[in-house]
Amino acid sequence: MGVFPDFDGLSGIGDLRTVVGALLTFVLIIAVLMLIVSAIVWAIASAHGNYSAASKGRVGVLVSVGAAVLAGAGEAWMNWLINLGAGL
Repeated sequence: MGVFPDFDGLSGIGDLRTVVGALLTFVLIIAVLMLIVSAIVWAIASAHGNYSAASKGRVGVLVSVGAAVLAGAGEAWMNWLINLGAGL
């Protein structure tokens, strides 16, 4: 009696790639908009001597860059897992 895995049981892999790609697009668009707004707030607050708002703008810039990096890393990790699963 031979027991073999059912490789056709995962029919939604293409849909999963599409969903992850669409979510990455939304995250990157929001991260870029947040980066622009935070950089403007940081620049204007620094120019006017409002250091509290400037630090909040700086934190916003760092958070938006971090979100973009994590989104890209998540996409790469998901593609690696899908390719690993397809190769089993």
